[in-house]
Amino acid sequence: MPVLNILHLVGSAHNDFYCDLSRLYAQDCLAATADPSLYNFQIAYITPDRQWRFPDSLSREDIALTKPIPVFDAIQFLTGQNIDMMLPQMFCIPGMTQYRALFDLLKIPYIGNTPDIMAIAAHKARAKAIVEAAGVKVPRGELLRQGDIPTITPPAVVKPVSSDNSLGVVLVKDMTEYDAALKKAFEYADEVIVEAFIELGREVRCGIIVKDGELIGLPLEEYLVDPHDKPIRNYADKLQQTDDGDLHLTAKDNIKAWILDPNDPITQKVQQVAKRCHQALGCRHYSLFDFRIDPKGQPWFLEAGLYCSFAPKSVISSMAKAAGIPLNDLLITAINETLGSNKEVLQN
Repeated sequence: MPVLNILHLVGSAHNDFYCDLSRLYAQDCLAATADPSLYNFQIAYITPDRQWRFPDSLSREDIALTKPIPVFDAIQFLTGQNIDMMLPQMFCIPGMTQYRALFDLLKIPYIGNTPDIMAIAAHKARAKAIVEAAGVKVPRGELLRQGDIPTITPPAVVKPVSSDNSLGVVLVKDMTEYDAALKKAFEYADEVIVEAFIELGREVRCGIIVKDGELIGLPLEEYLVDPHDKPIRNYADKLQQTDDGDLHLTAKDNIKAWILDPNDPITQKVQQVAKRCHQALGCRHYSLFDFRIDPKGQPWFLEAGLYCSFAPKSVISSMAKAAGIPLNDLLITAINETLGSNKEVLQN
């Protein structure tokens, strides 16, 4: 069986935060999935100045030693490397859209969703509209631009239309709080969503993987929220920055988030809704969705997060592990969906 040449596409063309976030996940993926009998890993590392590097590893030292080159030279290099497939590790919007589209042009297949689907999912209002048209319940909301006046009576959630990790998200409890909340949200995007607050309940995330063309619902991840003390999640619940500037994950400690027992009665209901979202958005290979569960047990779609780095701490990886699917099997399944058509490339 031939060794697959897999390129990890890492970094960010947008800012240092996304660059560090991408490096964090990709480093873990490279370490956890390395198997010279199956894969030859290469790294393409993009920085916010849109320069490319092809370092030996993602250590700061190796990155610093690698000469930056413009995209034209990078394309020349890539086309001479006999790359079998690309694994996207970029979380910024250019990385999820423009850079994936580049690999479509180069006819290099990649795991994960296509640029058009990623662009829709990254725009929370568009993703909501599509899944709502498929019969999925979504919070009543409105899309605002600078100068628009919200009409939804609080409590309401104000959030940038395209940010991630709860950046700029504010719970408004009174009309007088709207101005400050909108100001904060507009720091992260040109458009802002105001949504009616869905009472808790619970908050969960559901992952879907595709195997042999079949949609498989994974065990849910539940988040620590409380109707009084913590009605919504914020940035600090997900990421923190250490004194040396490195990011680390705070939602992976089984305190702020944990994998739910699959026998929990909410699991099957949420999985069915998640599969409907997956199909409505036109996803492939895998998908990931956040839901608010109201006190009556009704799931409400919040947003889609259509990425997986195949690091051990990635949400889909954690869910798959709880379902008895080891990380290497998860990756092989995705590779087969990407490359295999009607035949398996790798055995798992």
